[in-house]
Amino acid sequence: MTATRVRPPSVADPRPSDTTIVEPLPKPAVAGRFPGDDLVDTQAMLIESIESAPPVEERTVRYTLSFSSGDMVEVTGSGLIGRRPITQPGEAVDQLVALNDPARSVSKTHLEFGLEGDELWICDRYSGNGTVARPLGGVARQCEAGRRYRVTRGTRVEIGDQWFDVG
Repeated sequence: MTATRVRPPSVADPRPSDTTIVEPLPKPAVAGRFPGDDLVDTQAMLIESIESAPPVEERTVRYTLSFSSGDMVEVTGSGLIGRRPITQPGEAVDQLVALNDPARSVSKTHLEFGLEGDELWICDRYSGNGTVARPLGGVARQCEAGRRYRVTRGTRVEIGDQWFDVG
């Protein structure tokens, strides 16, 4: 099979010649104003409003996990809880929370948590002893592994023989 060579089309010289004709600016529709002036004014107003806007506030909703061991952790993003939590290849989290559990009722990587908007969620990571969420004044729920559950303040989350309260 032989390849056919294709020549690129010739391009005219982009440099202006001595005979270049320059078009005059269009006449203003309103005395003293040219087309496009409104666009410039709008852009200037937009830039001014952005510069004068108040700074973006940091997340005001904070969650604290209070563990049965007495430890407390402030949730700052996504995280894993377990005896020796580790991420999967390619996975990134903000926090690793290691629990001391001599009875080994908590899996190495037992639970995942994170924030979505202003809400906290948990997800059992296919742990050996499962995860139970007990909302304050509500019905306890066995968490299905791999499924996210929203948890509210006052919920007690049981992981093996350990637990933490959401505050």
